Amino acid sequence: MTPQSATLMGQYNRWMNERMFEAATKLEAAELVADKGAFFGSILGTLNHIAVGDTIWLHRFAQHPAGFISLAALSDLPRPTSLDQALASSFESLRTYRQKLDALILSWATELTPEHLSSNLSYANMAGVLSVKSFASLVQHFFNHQTHHRGQVSALLFQSGVDIGVTDLLAVIPNNDV
Repeated sequence: MTPQSATLMGQYNRWMNERMFEAATKLEAAELVADKGAFFGSILGTLNHIAVGDTIWLHRFAQHPAGFISLAALSDLPRPTSLDQALASSFESLRTYRQKLDALILSWATELTPEHLSSNLSYANMAGVLSVKSFASLVQHFFNHQTHHRGQVSALLFQSGVDIGVTDLLAVIPNNDV
């Protein structure tokens, strides 16, 4: 993980979340909350879980000794206590929450330096178990977790008759002059 790849992943994250939420607007509310047998049940449940995971990790990243300025905005966001805690009362309010979160993620990603990424981060998981791990690896996990669950949402949307189109990271990688 490099600062540049973290910024690219932040851009990809925002782009894909915009596509996911826009695609989901094509479905009736009942279809969004219908249990599809996914890890977090429904399309809405899975979209919520992605936001929960991001919020949990950002709160952990805010404890980094670098004191990332952009993460000060986390004081306005809840600190989830479970992986399926509802962060919003409706699809639209979750979409608004997601947009704020994505702006925060992209701002934070642009703050990262090689020195930050070469450090370790000490944190406690949801059960209170302490860990000290490579910060770069944790940032990679953060972005990978999003991609993993967005893949599930993409499949659930497709099963519901909505094709979100291209989802490849390649779509946001800029062309270089040859």
